[in-house]
Amino acid sequence: MQILVIGAGVIGLAVARAAALAGHDVVAAEQASGIGSGISSRNSEVIHAGMYYSTGSLRAVHCARGRRLLYAYCARHGVPHRKCGKLIVATNAAEQAQVALIERQGRANGIEGLTMLDGPAARRLEPALSCIGALHSAETGIIDGHAFMLALQGDLEDRGGMIAFATPIEKLQPTARGWAAQFGGQEPGLLEIDAVVNAAGLHAQALARATEGYPHARVPRLVFAKGNYFTYSGRPVFSRLIYPTPVDGGLGIHVTLDLSGRMRFGPDVEWVDREFYDVNPRRAELFAARIRSYWPQLPENALVPDYSGIRPKLTGPGEKAADFVIDGPAGHGLPGLVHLFGIESPGLTSALSLAEEVVAQLEA
Repeated sequence: MQILVIGAGVIGLAVARAAALAGHDVVAAEQASGIGSGISSRNSEVIHAGMYYSTGSLRAVHCARGRRLLYAYCARHGVPHRKCGKLIVATNAAEQAQVALIERQGRANGIEGLTMLDGPAARRLEPALSCIGALHSAETGIIDGHAFMLALQGDLEDRGGMIAFATPIEKLQPTARGWAAQFGGQEPGLLEIDAVVNAAGLHAQALARATEGYPHARVPRLVFAKGNYFTYSGRPVFSRLIYPTPVDGGLGIHVTLDLSGRMRFGPDVEWVDREFYDVNPRRAELFAARIRSYWPQLPENALVPDYSGIRPKLTGPGEKAADFVIDGPAGHGLPGLVHLFGIESPGLTSALSLAEEVVAQLEA
């Protein structure tokens, strides 16, 4: 098949690579001038273990399987990463009950390497930590997300695939052969293909509405959840990722480490109605208050605005988090078409597993 993948973030690149490995002729169309310039470059770069998500959900299945595939892929391709582990910490009895629920969910999901710790045991691992208990996840890690995407791009191109940059897809129309994609850019035109995958991230819903014959009722709501990050101006005091208990819309303002040795905090959850990436320095006060619940020694004025990202959520404040949506031919009845909606965290971790599922749906 000739397959068009729309979007060259980590999900689009993983799908394009998987399709090329399966022997298909693949073109990826990206509206920006380079790979991974949207959601994929504005996250924590964490390899998640998979203990938070409802058993049997797409997020649970693809996070756990994707993590195993991702560690193996990184080892084979020399992608920088580190299995540093993380602690989900409880600072009071209510949070301790939440952590216990997360552990039970993780065990139900078959997640390896989970250990409940009391406060002294947690502090032996991380002396700067203040907590009464914690769940240790040995399988959680960090990754150089851009290096991962470059490796996916290399695999795609090694198998004859290509990426068309600065090529926004404006409309999809069914044809006798399969699909016609109307694209813009400096040299607009029409591309005929057998199948198409919409991995456009924040723009997936708009593209779905521009897909002729695809029922608008199937297009889910899009909610922007902006996540801000602040860098710590001093030397890192933790060697593992430190997570509080989850909050509405996210996993809480946590300690994130990167492979260059920096320590940062985030993301928070800021519900917004438009795409913008400025970080308001005043949010440092909110960050500091939450951070000091598990690291009381955070110095004054030590948080520096860093960057932000926007997660394409399908539910809003106070609503139960939605699962990933993979809407393929079996669901909507249009051959050769897969729309991906709400692929937020743990999307990077899940990418290789999700990609195999998408290609399987196209080939079914």
